[in-house]
Amino acid sequence: MIGPQGRRGQGGVQVWVATAPVDMRRSFDGLAEHVRAFLDGDPLSGSMFVFRNRSSERVKILWWDRDGLAIYYKRLERGTFRFPTGDARSVAIDRADLVRLLDGLEIGGPEAARR
Repeated sequence: MIGPQGRRGQGGVQVWVATAPVDMRRSFDGLAEHVRAFLDGDPLSGSMFVFRNRSSERVKILWWDRDGLAIYYKRLERGTFRFPTGDARSVAIDRADLVRLLDGLEIGGPEAARR
């Protein structure tokens, strides 16, 4: 489903990718505030919010899993994560694109929902 709420993957989880880098020193509260203030989202919605550092070598995912906030962190030993670019603050992707992104592959396209 594509619409103002973004794309929902299997299980109804939306995945939003921030297009601008964030400070990777941010943890739960800092990333949650970034979701609210800059991405216009709700960190407790059950959506996943994906962030990268300036060099695109590290990724953090903030996700409310019904019990609390969880952070997933990944660092590539070689290469960089290939995030979508553009004027939008975030881009909705599906689960398959999230897997591609975490594997260091290019994602996105004109069909990606933007916020």
